[in-house]
Amino acid sequence: MKLRDYQQRAINQLYDWFRAGNEGNPCLVLPTGSGKSHIVAALCKDALQSWPETRVLMLTHVKELIEQNAEKMRQHWPGAPLGIYSASIGRKDLGEPITFAGIQSVRSKARELGHIDLVIIDECHLVNHKDEGGYRTLLDELQAINPALRVVGLTATPYRLGHGLITDAPAIFADLIEPVSIEELVFKGHLSKLRSKVTEARLDVSGVKKRGGEYIEADLQRAVDTADQNDAVVREVIARAGNRKAWLFFCTGVAHAQHVAEVMQEYGIAAACVTGDTPKTERAAILADFKAGKLRALTNANVLTTGFDYPDIDLIAMLRPTMSPSLYVQMAGRGMRPKSHTDHCLVLDFAGVVETHGPITAVQPPKKAGSGEGEAPVKVCDTCNELCPISARQCPACGAEFPAPGPKRFELRTDDIMGIEPSEMAVTDWKWRKHVSKASGKEMLAVTYYGALSEKPITEYLPINHEGYAGQKALGHLLAMKAKSGAPDTTDHSLDGISASMNAGMPPANITYKQDGKFYRVLTRKWNESQQNMKSNESLSDGSGNLSRASGYLPFPMAAQGRQV
Repeated sequence: MKLRDYQQRAINQLYDWFRAGNEGNPCLVLPTGSGKSHIVAALCKDALQSWPETRVLMLTHVKELIEQNAEKMRQHWPGAPLGIYSASIGRKDLGEPITFAGIQSVRSKARELGHIDLVIIDECHLVNHKDEGGYRTLLDELQAINPALRVVGLTATPYRLGHGLITDAPAIFADLIEPVSIEELVFKGHLSKLRSKVTEARLDVSGVKKRGGEYIEADLQRAVDTADQNDAVVREVIARAGNRKAWLFFCTGVAHAQHVAEVMQEYGIAAACVTGDTPKTERAAILADFKAGKLRALTNANVLTTGFDYPDIDLIAMLRPTMSPSLYVQMAGRGMRPKSHTDHCLVLDFAGVVETHGPITAVQPPKKAGSGEGEAPVKVCDTCNELCPISARQCPACGAEFPAPGPKRFELRTDDIMGIEPSEMAVTDWKWRKHVSKASGKEMLAVTYYGALSEKPITEYLPINHEGYAGQKALGHLLAMKAKSGAPDTTDHSLDGISASMNAGMPPANITYKQDGKFYRVLTRKWNESQQNMKSNESLSDGSGNLSRASGYLPFPMAAQGRQV
């Protein structure tokens, strides 16, 4: 079974990462719907056929993912020597070179598993960043058996609420490898687009408290699960759905999911509810009916975010406010499989989740939890200039009332959930400089592109000194720009020296870019034909008249990584 180009690219980049001598464990970041199980299967097959003594443990947290991964393994390698260890599946195979297992079943079975060379963890953002929990306990014990154990993670969302990126210390993952983007998958037809609509009904969570950065579920359900709101939501879904045939609702809890399903039934919609309390046989029957078209709508509470795939879902109703970007991406991802009857899935965001987290192509990692030792945020009283707690409704010094916070404004366009359409700028000039990150203190290159006087300059950052994939990718962009701009070689290999060299080069005629959180990501840089002709007449020599590439000379050595550009 042949891999798609980006799936093979993922394996190649993973091998390159190991060959570079990097320490720690890498994580492959692959969007929902990119076919992680195919990549795992090909990786396992290659490892066993190249090194027959290798023993691989494939871990995940839900039965459905274990079955999917094992099934794809059989497709790629019909005679694969694999076993399954999962109480929920009813199998406890040991002794095979490849074991697909549920973490709940093997968390205390390190001795029985024995010597493992490679652990692959699907949905690895669930691994605790602290040295605790089932995954960390098992990995520690397996590493005691084999100190050379390597771990490879796979996830669409490489961050944890309250912690930040899964590579932030303390963590078992050292680097992120990102072989493909959502934009590429949509462009190539491997994923379907989402469209979002501003809804009339909006769920109010202004009084709901949070714990650990997320809404407290019991309080959230009390605020959201009301008869009036459920009725308003269902009526609006019916009005907007048209002839859409498969509706999936994400609700705040079991009772909420049940109540929404009941309201739909009252309006004559064939609907059912799936929760963690639904018996396995009943759940299987409900999902089968949904996929067969016997049910038009399905509500759920925390069970259909991973391991559930039905490509023809064409409407998603988000009734589950969340501060978790991972949960947001997982919910939205259920609608991104290519469909048999339409080119998109409609997302009705009653919970303001898209507004909270932004387009799914530019979701930002959550902030790390504070230590509690920083200064509390304050505001200033306009009447007496007293510094007051940010939450104060009244000034404690003079009694003046602070204005009540207004409701959030919903300003979504129909395509905001994707954020794919880029902006374009005709470039008039560029400016390179060394930049020092205020957050990390790391040094990098920054280039600002200037357009017309009325246009805002666009700055992109190239962390060419950083180790790992981020540095390699930035380095590649720099090399490409140097070649196309005709920038001269330099013997000054500092960031200031590189900047001076690039400033002497010719800027692109235009760029396309998109906002990525607080920053901008430049997608394309184009030099026109006249610029290319001018460049072709300039020398790119290394001082001897030979072309830099042909002689093997690379102009900007990166001492920190032992490589050159």
